[in-house]
Amino acid sequence: MTSTPPPPNPYAIPGMPHLPSPPPLDIAPPLAPLSPSRHTNSTFSNPNLALDPNRSVLPSSPARSSPTRPHRRVRLSLGRQPHPLANDTTDVFQDSEADADADDESEYEWGMVDRMRLWRHDALMQHLYETAAFWGDKVLSWTNDANDAFWLAQTYFMMHQYSRAERLLIRPFPTHPPKRAPSHSSGNGNTKGKSREQDAQQDLTLAMPRLPTGPAGMINVPEDMQDQVSRLVDMSVACRYLAAQCLVRQGNWAEATEMLGESNPFRDSGRSGPTIPNSDGGIKVESSMCHLRGILMLKLNRGDQAKQCFMEALALDVKCYDAFDQLITGEMMTPEEEWEFVQSLAYSSQTPQDAQFVQLIYTSRLRKYGHVAEHAMTRTKLVEDFGWVIILTILGLVSIHNLTMPLHIACMYHLDHLHSKLFLLAHEMVDREPENPISWYAVGVWYLSRGKWTQARQYFSKTSLMDPRFGPAWVAFGHTFALEGEHDHAVTAYSTCARMFTSSHLPLMFVGMEHIMLSNFPLADEALNAAHTMCDGDPLLINERGVMAFNHGDFKRASALFKEALDLAGVTQSSQKSWATTFINLGTCYRKLGLLEEARVTYRKVLELDPRHSIALGFLGMVYHLLNKVDEAIVKYHESLSIDPINQHVLDLLNIALEQTAIAGADSEFQQALDTLKDKYQRAGYYKGKDYERSGHDDMSVG
Repeated sequence: MTSTPPPPNPYAIPGMPHLPSPPPLDIAPPLAPLSPSRHTNSTFSNPNLALDPNRSVLPSSPARSSPTRPHRRVRLSLGRQPHPLANDTTDVFQDSEADADADDESEYEWGMVDRMRLWRHDALMQHLYETAAFWGDKVLSWTNDANDAFWLAQTYFMMHQYSRAERLLIRPFPTHPPKRAPSHSSGNGNTKGKSREQDAQQDLTLAMPRLPTGPAGMINVPEDMQDQVSRLVDMSVACRYLAAQCLVRQGNWAEATEMLGESNPFRDSGRSGPTIPNSDGGIKVESSMCHLRGILMLKLNRGDQAKQCFMEALALDVKCYDAFDQLITGEMMTPEEEWEFVQSLAYSSQTPQDAQFVQLIYTSRLRKYGHVAEHAMTRTKLVEDFGWVIILTILGLVSIHNLTMPLHIACMYHLDHLHSKLFLLAHEMVDREPENPISWYAVGVWYLSRGKWTQARQYFSKTSLMDPRFGPAWVAFGHTFALEGEHDHAVTAYSTCARMFTSSHLPLMFVGMEHIMLSNFPLADEALNAAHTMCDGDPLLINERGVMAFNHGDFKRASALFKEALDLAGVTQSSQKSWATTFINLGTCYRKLGLLEEARVTYRKVLELDPRHSIALGFLGMVYHLLNKVDEAIVKYHESLSIDPINQHVLDLLNIALEQTAIAGADSEFQQALDTLKDKYQRAGYYKGKDYERSGHDDMSVG
């Protein structure tokens, strides 16, 4: 009776990744850096080898047959469907001899090891990690195969047992599975039933070499076996990448850097570069290693090197979104650098069928300070060419969306009537995702809206500790000092943020604004000019530079800068009401330049946006005052004081206007009385024109 394979699974389970294996390598010292120079030329000439940096860990399945029984091609029939994991795919570790043997047979019978591999994979898909580790350990104990060790290490990694996974990956394993001993079959050459399976299991147990174990469980490799064994990290790029991930999770930055290398070891190998496509359509392991190297550089506070690593990772494979997200979300590049770099990526050579879509979707994520027409065209193409619907109610579909929440929280902070909803949102986020830094950021913003600066700083600090690359928390931390009036501390906080986000102009702009408050105009000029070199399209930055020109007495240049800021604000399609202060600044420049009519029009524009703007009412009263329209000026002064009764400047202007009115009124009454007397004297004959003659009488008779 022949053995029956497992029944076909009606559910499509995605295959787990595999990498091919290299030729035999000498065992290397622990944590030896991966370098192409250590391997033979055949390693890079064959794209199916495990040390090829252009491969991914995508196209294979962990359901590999035992080392003594290579994977066979399954014969399809109507009555016997293959299991989805029993596809003829490439293993993580393979050798050409096994493939040659595999072609000799057209049918493959499942054994006990194959079934346990299936259990291991199915447990991983169902997140039963203890089950996967249990059966994976049994498979490895039976086969001592490097491929099974790789997948057991993957299981340990998913269980957060990083030290255990790392130790398995740096343990030596045989570089070649032993060839199966010739079977002694019957005369007809067929071995059926359990006898065939038992023979295979006996061959597997006897043929696989065992490495002796020394004290503390360490592997002692005899001299006669040195050429036949190697560590997993030296046999496969994927294994080295996984080992580095384990070291990063353990906080061993130096060891992880040594495992990956200070720079990309494949860079000058001849088989690496942006124009070389991925050999299997997935994501290059080399790109993933560059991304992980960038994460390490951030942990070591080496921001410039981290930026270069992320740029290299994205250039090597445009599908590595993690590298793109680190560059864009972390604002590691200036807006112009972002645009030039993203547009110059090798989309057509890496993703020829999806090049335009990937480029458009990345372009839509860039900052919108410049290239306005290009961004509008990008949105149009995404909607028309690809049917990409821009969702306006994202939070109605997803309760917590990390890319949307900072903007949503900021809007709720600026709208007073939404502060109660911000309180409820912060509580909901903390209840649902307490490990998400944005949840505690929302709590800090709510305390900021209540004016509780100390509590807000505590939660912003907690957010920064949970995610040091979350820029809004660092900026908001500085805002707490600025709003409290602690401008020196605010400068320190913003400066720290500027050192962490070197390509963002916002921290430097806020530093300049604080120096303006402290009247440190030279330092303010330095900070604002540095921010302007990074970004010349931020209307708020242009407004602050106009303020500095006003402080220096250059009213003409200040007015030009304020008009430029308002033009940019119109391009960004922001609310004009939020730029009322810039309109006031522009009107003040016109008033200083003697352009009173232009100043009057500008101030009235502010009142159209906000009829209860007390400062605009006061300045409009000044314009009327300068135009000698004192009565209208008094009306505007009173309107301003009805909104802000303790504005001493407006009170002083009102007193001056009232005094002028009183004096003008007294002069008018005196002139009127004098004219009456002149008229009476003329009728009496005592006054004639400019000269007058007195009568002979000393007393004047009025009556």
